[in-house]
Amino acid sequence: MPEGDTVLQTAKRLHTALGDQVLTRSDLRVPRFATADLTGRTVLDTVSRGKHLLTRIEGGLTLHSHLRMDGTWRIYVPGERWRGGPAHQIRAILSTADRTAVGYRLPVLELLRTVDEEKAVGHLGPDLLGPDWNPDTALGNLLAAPTRPLGEALLDQRNLAGIGNVYKSELCFLSRATPWLPVGDLPATTAVHLVTTAKQLLEANRDRPVRTTTGSRARGYGPSERLWVYGRTHRPCLRCGAPIRAAEQDTRPTYWCPRCQSGPTP
Repeated sequence: MPEGDTVLQTAKRLHTALGDQVLTRSDLRVPRFATADLTGRTVLDTVSRGKHLLTRIEGGLTLHSHLRMDGTWRIYVPGERWRGGPAHQIRAILSTADRTAVGYRLPVLELLRTVDEEKAVGHLGPDLLGPDWNPDTALGNLLAAPTRPLGEALLDQRNLAGIGNVYKSELCFLSRATPWLPVGDLPATTAVHLVTTAKQLLEANRDRPVRTTTGSRARGYGPSERLWVYGRTHRPCLRCGAPIRAAEQDTRPTYWCPRCQSGPTP
């Protein structure tokens, strides 16, 4: 599942390719909007909100998309071969004179009035990479259900927007708590630090082509050492050397160090 930093980078690519340009082709391959024609309209901008993408178009329209697990937007120049997947997986095509944006496997694609954007994203908590970020609100949201497992609370976009499965595992490790620890069992200072660290991690990776959470420890290490625990099953913990463990939490793979992190486990 793409994280908030990945979605922000996608928004920037879409804005660079399409922003302030007139559409010469639009093709929305979802039944509800298959007849919508945006050609001749200028793309104003594309922004991210949590894991949602909002492409605003002249005439008070917004194309709302969400990548979920494996959706993607690819950018091509004229004559370039499209390589994002087979044609039947294409859900959207937006072209200008110089670029074409192709949306593959988009599970959410809808055309809204721009004034109605809040109907699509108004349920989200504070965006870790957005202008609405408020650490106090995010912390209050997380602690509102004290018996909820920490990992589940972090993934709930209504609490704070932008954390996916990678950052969930990494933040639990950095908080020295297992993802199954009830949120209310976190020490108060740890909970505050957790929210601050989440912001710092996403900010640090917002412009990086390759995500890392280990900071200076990643220098000189291979790809498997750029993250503390995510995807490192059976490899030694970078802090204590114990083998990293993995299990499912709410159908998603979750990683933790059995020595560094305290709390319940499956």
